Amino acid sequence: MSDPSERTLAVLPDLPVTQEIKVLLVDDDAEFAQLVDEYLGAEGGFAVTARGDGEAGARSALTGEYDVILLDVGLPKQNGFSVLKLIREQIDTPVIMLTARGDDLDRILGLEIGADDYLAKPCNLRELAARIRAIMRRTRGGGSSDVQAESGRAVIGDLTVEAGSRSVYRDGELIALTGAEYLVLDALLAQAGEVVDKGAIAKHALGRRLQPYDRSVDVHVGHLRKKLGPLSDGRQRIKTVRGRGYLYVVLS
Repeated sequence: MSDPSERTLAVLPDLPVTQEIKVLLVDDDAEFAQLVDEYLGAEGGFAVTARGDGEAGARSALTGEYDVILLDVGLPKQNGFSVLKLIREQIDTPVIMLTARGDDLDRILGLEIGADDYLAKPCNLRELAARIRAIMRRTRGGGSSDVQAESGRAVIGDLTVEAGSRSVYRDGELIALTGAEYLVLDALLAQAGEVVDKGAIAKHALGRRLQPYDRSVDVHVGHLRKKLGPLSDGRQRIKTVRGRGYLYVVLS
């Protein structure tokens, strides 16, 4: 049986990532940091900078010099959640949280605070490289809808989306979104008024399939609802369609 997500949404093409990806790894496990550095170095196309505690990691992250941040939860001096809060107050660099395997609470909390995605440790380094490339393809790749691709600007109801700058405005007011949130919204707006399968949203926004009990898409949709607010008639603008996915409501 084919993957239903492949039928539901024409997702972004897997554009090649040609620019070097600057990775900031914040993890106090020196052996793991060395493995990541060696593996990504052998893969090519990555430049890894490692920091061993939360304070140093936050200082480096806030320079804005990195394309993606790998952030461990359990850090000395300042834990990963606290560092993530600081990052999200100032910059929107994609963040992948490194959590303990099976710790669903950490995963959900990281996404709630603003992480784009997570990966459980110990992790497969090949998968880690694939996750980084996927998130970079999407953050560098632009939006998906034909309207955005042609004009760079789309207006749907009270929302205006500028694909080039990945900016979203509601009634003229800029709404700050993370990269993952923007891409979840992009997937929904590309098929506004229709149900979009959660698997398709995950592929579009996260570059991967959903795993069992994976609530990443649900958390990002929850953030969008809070940030965008209801429609002018008071209805929720993103409707949950149980067992299928989500629908962006279009006012008639």
